[in-house]
Amino acid sequence: MNSAPMARMAIHTITTKPWSLRECIDSYRKKNVPGITVWRQALAPQGPQESAKMLRDSGLKVVALVRGGFFTGKDAATRQAAIDDNLRALDEAAAIGAPLVVLVCGATPGLPLADARKQIVEAIGKLVPHAQSRNVRLSVEPLHPMFAADRSAVLTMKQAREICGNLTAELGGAVCGRRLVGIAVDVYHVWWDEALESEIAAAGRLGLLHAFHVCDWRVQTRDLLNDRGLMGEGCIDIRQIRGWMERAGFGGWIEVEIFSNERWAGDQQVWLEQIVEAYGKHV
Repeated sequence: MNSAPMARMAIHTITTKPWSLRECIDSYRKKNVPGITVWRQALAPQGPQESAKMLRDSGLKVVALVRGGFFTGKDAATRQAAIDDNLRALDEAAAIGAPLVVLVCGATPGLPLADARKQIVEAIGKLVPHAQSRNVRLSVEPLHPMFAADRSAVLTMKQAREICGNLTAELGGAVCGRRLVGIAVDVYHVWWDEALESEIAAAGRLGLLHAFHVCDWRVQTRDLLNDRGLMGEGCIDIRQIRGWMERAGFGGWIEVEIFSNERWAGDQQVWLEQIVEAYGKHV
């Protein structure tokens, strides 16, 4: 299988976390990276309106805003606060021209995962009218089961697909007709799933494949959150999964999202060069 085209490459600002949004924009442009996925903390120093101007002037394509979610809680006030924050995230996405918000859906210690998933469906349902008015989609990202305790009750593509299905049944055309709620597929979180190929195909038939994130899984990982590998450093067959995505109809951006304490501590220009090279070789 051939390498992914550079024309589809985007980088998450968190991947080069030490840089400001301005530094990300300028450096990605110099390396001819055409797309950028913006994390909300990158907006904070100058605010969404100034960020929007910077992004418009850059010529980079804004692929997504990360992240919303964390919907679960043991009391109504906690859950409402999460919904309010996600409404703000949708406003921020609209301001910077991001077509979707990626959702890390949340989990609460002591709350059964099935109950957490019900809360997630309820919360996303409350966001749909605002998402529709802002012309921004909501993308559920299933997370690796190691995060089930406190980061996400959505652990597989199947569970993400079922959440989208439940919302479609409850809300009808507002979700189904425009695919306002779909799935963000991150290889780090789903590569291990024996049903991955068939679930990607099923999601594709339903028009649910919103996003595709790449990195790698270190065989000897040193930190479950912040030690992702550069593409080609680990055990994920990224190109195979890309093939499954494309056969399922996905032709969108391929987003490099890497959390790495080691790489964040180093020279970000060197790191960016390594990212671009690895994309060509392994994606």
